[in-house]
Amino acid sequence: MSYDEKLAQRLRKIVGLRSGMTEKKMFGGLAFLFNGHMFCGIINEDLMVRVGAQQYEAALAQPHARPMDFTGRPLNGYVYVAPTGYQGTSALEQWVQRGMAFVVTLPPKTTPADNARKPRTLK
Repeated sequence: MSYDEKLAQRLRKIVGLRSGMTEKKMFGGLAFLFNGHMFCGIINEDLMVRVGAQQYEAALAQPHARPMDFTGRPLNGYVYVAPTGYQGTSALEQWVQRGMAFVVTLPPKTTPADNARKPRTLK
């Protein structure tokens, strides 16, 4: 799989260089992460957004959104948005905000390097 580089540039412009923000090639596309949690990404021309279980149905009710079925089964809390659903800058910003609104509620993920720095407790 691949991803739309023009959409990637648009997303980079929206998310900026905030602390905790990273991007990573995942799912055969490109994912944007905050504190280690994916909040949006691109597969081919589709935008994928992690909205969480509570906002899932509301997100699916939006025009051009559909369940993210990357594995053949819908992933609860994740949606795909077709290009016509994020064509305008305002629409794309709203989808990014939906994803960010969910992941900011999650604790930061730890990395293997973080775990190596933690003292082990002996039993």
